[in-house]
Amino acid sequence: MMAVMPFIAKAQDQTSPVSPSVRLFQGPADYKTWSIGINGGVLAPAVPTGGSNDFTKWKGSFGYGGYVKYQILHFLALRADYVGGKLQGDNSKNLGNGAAPNRAYSSFETKLNWSASLNAVFNITTVNWLFRKNFVLLYGSVGGGLAGYKPTLTPKGGGPSFDYTKDAIKELIIPVGAGLKFRLSEFINLDLGYTMYYTDGDNLDGYYRGPNKDKYSYGYAGLEFAFGKKGQPQLQWHNPAAATYDELEAQKNTLRVALEAANQNNARLTADVDKLTKDSDGDGVSDYFDKCPGTAANVKVDGSGCPLPEPVIEKKEEKVVITEEDTRIVKEAIQNLEFEFAKASIKPSSFAALDRVADLLKRKNLNLKLAGHTDNVGSKSRNLALSRERAESVKQYLVSKGVNASKIEAVGYGMSQPIASNKTAAGRQKNRRVEFTIF
Repeated sequence: MMAVMPFIAKAQDQTSPVSPSVRLFQGPADYKTWSIGINGGVLAPAVPTGGSNDFTKWKGSFGYGGYVKYQILHFLALRADYVGGKLQGDNSKNLGNGAAPNRAYSSFETKLNWSASLNAVFNITTVNWLFRKNFVLLYGSVGGGLAGYKPTLTPKGGGPSFDYTKDAIKELIIPVGAGLKFRLSEFINLDLGYTMYYTDGDNLDGYYRGPNKDKYSYGYAGLEFAFGKKGQPQLQWHNPAAATYDELEAQKNTLRVALEAANQNNARLTADVDKLTKDSDGDGVSDYFDKCPGTAANVKVDGSGCPLPEPVIEKKEEKVVITEEDTRIVKEAIQNLEFEFAKASIKPSSFAALDRVADLLKRKNLNLKLAGHTDNVGSKSRNLALSRERAESVKQYLVSKGVNASKIEAVGYGMSQPIASNKTAAGRQKNRRVEFTIF
């Protein structure tokens, strides 16, 4: 990794000056996020970490593939890959002790009908403090999927070849890869990569020999085509660190020019700035506005620089009694609480019950805990965010009705605490809830 970094740093696009119009990252809407890729290369029944499976010598064969990718963030994407081709090997290479291998088969050829996988792709060198636009990036990938293949074996001694199975084999695969990508234009990238595929079986070469599972690899070169409006940059090339630095520099330059122009028009500006910013007693209020100069250190002051009165804290012990009627009001609010589909917006039909809860909290000075929950439909992170947003939405509504915000705690638990099975619509309905606890 360390050896690659200097090469990448030198390969950046050094022709892009700092622009005062640079904006901080506003989300993926301003960027090209969808792309497809096509590639060709070499398939081999071997990986650097595990030799050549159950035959002593592997042969490289032509492979082909393609993918569809969605860039979620500048450093993270989801990619659906397809690879096809064939794998070959034989026992023509002697063993490590110099002896010829004593195997029942002389060679194999496996037709890789297809392999499909979903991968997370991590752009490792997107963040670069030296250059705003990258020309080349290093990426890594890992995922999971399924491969369909059919091995053909040739017996030792030159007998006729035969199929290992009548039907094609389907096995789970774990692809792990890395690559370099070069930006050729606004829409096209050159993609050079290498992926190792770990299968969940020892039948890739049609021969079972020991507990080790078979593996294969695919080294490829291809083109990636980005989709989006003309003029939009590709999100995967976005450099948030340099863009942030450029934005701050642009703001500093704009302010510097404005200050210089003001100084040229009015020589008294510097004296006025000193007058407005000087704070002799260090209380955070400038001398110009300070009505109480000479305040002692560490004394809290108001906006005019005068010491704040010491607060008088009266401790009142209140005995909170929660009645059956209070419990009924809260239960009714829970039963009537409804949100817009997949949103945190409360339906108007729920307002009346919530108003009664707000009146109860104010009248008896009660505390309330709101716990948001969801079913398991959708991603874990989105469900957690939605549960928090719904609990917070209820809190904001009650605060808008005059309830003290410090009396309400809103938390979200996502799909982690189901009260019914998520396998049925009725169970999922029960799991989509906001629980009220008064105390």
